[in-house]
Amino acid sequence: MTYYGAKELSESFRTVRKNTIITAEDIPEDQYNFQATPDTDSVARRLAHIAVVFNFQHQIHAVEARTTLEGFDFPSLMQRLKAEEEQPRSKEEIIELLRNNGEKWAQWLEGLSEEFLAERVGMPHGGPPPDKSRFEMILSVKEHEMHHRGQLMLIQRMLKIVPHLTRNMEARLAQMQDAAKA
Repeated sequence: MTYYGAKELSESFRTVRKNTIITAEDIPEDQYNFQATPDTDSVARRLAHIAVVFNFQHQIHAVEARTTLEGFDFPSLMQRLKAEEEQPRSKEEIIELLRNNGEKWAQWLEGLSEEFLAERVGMPHGGPPPDKSRFEMILSVKEHEMHHRGQLMLIQRMLKIVPHLTRNMEARLAQMQDAAKA
């Protein structure tokens, strides 16, 4: 039987965050204001978004431990998160925010019980599905980060930076080819 619980979720989130931090480190600070198009976020804003957006799920599951989202004040929380994302920060400050908030989230994940992850949370009235497991909702933090890191990796290509995951894969392939020749 395959089991994926709090420990695995925490470890995989740490891996995702480590890769996001490497991506952030690889982009020069003078490119942090780069926008792929005028109507998209800058590199700095996208990274700040990644660093703070976990607070959405943290508020629901850790702070309030809600069993329904009916009556949840989405606009107020979204406004607070947007204001936090928009704070001017240096590259160093953004990377530190990614580290600190990522570890805060990962440590919280480690302590979750199987029962807690299995609990169902009612969704707002009128939209399918009627409920979701906490596990699915909490997992969305990692999925959301991977989505945005994909955007950042495309931006790296636009900036003539080869993403570290590609560099690492190319190095492994070169080692295998060298080993095959020996």
